[in-house]
Amino acid sequence: MSTSTPAAAPAETALPPATMLYLIKQVELAVRSRLDELTAAHGITTIQYTALTVLRRHPGLIAAQLARMSFVRAQSMTQLLGALESRGLVRRVPDPASRRQMRILLTDAANELLDRMYVKAVEIEQEMTAGLSPAEVTQLGTMLQSCRAALADSAAR
Repeated sequence: MSTSTPAAAPAETALPPATMLYLIKQVELAVRSRLDELTAAHGITTIQYTALTVLRRHPGLIAAQLARMSFVRAQSMTQLLGALESRGLVRRVPDPASRRQMRILLTDAANELLDRMYVKAVEIEQEMTAGLSPAEVTQLGTMLQSCRAALADSAAR
């Protein structure tokens, strides 16, 4: 009777750690899921919410600027603005410096909607950063802004 030695288990190959890009994408997907729930409860889409919050921070943008800052194509922004305008959430006014361009402004209804959504949006952010100290939250915000600026700078070259 022959005895055989069991084959040695294959050496486990150490997987490389997750890349920062992967981790950032995972956070973005988790945030997007939560924002989708929040916005649906208020009758708008996450993309519409993004555009409204951009306009709140930067009133009077033209559509092309708003599209860039909202991460959508100009053609998509045209449709999005039509939907927001028909709901009474934005209005377009002529640009005094250029008769061909229209500036986009939030209406009172949009500001009231964003005010209602604000508390829940803050709760999502607090849940996301619950494992961090207040100093780490501040540091994370600063680091994310630096990452965004670095990528914007490299894209401009």
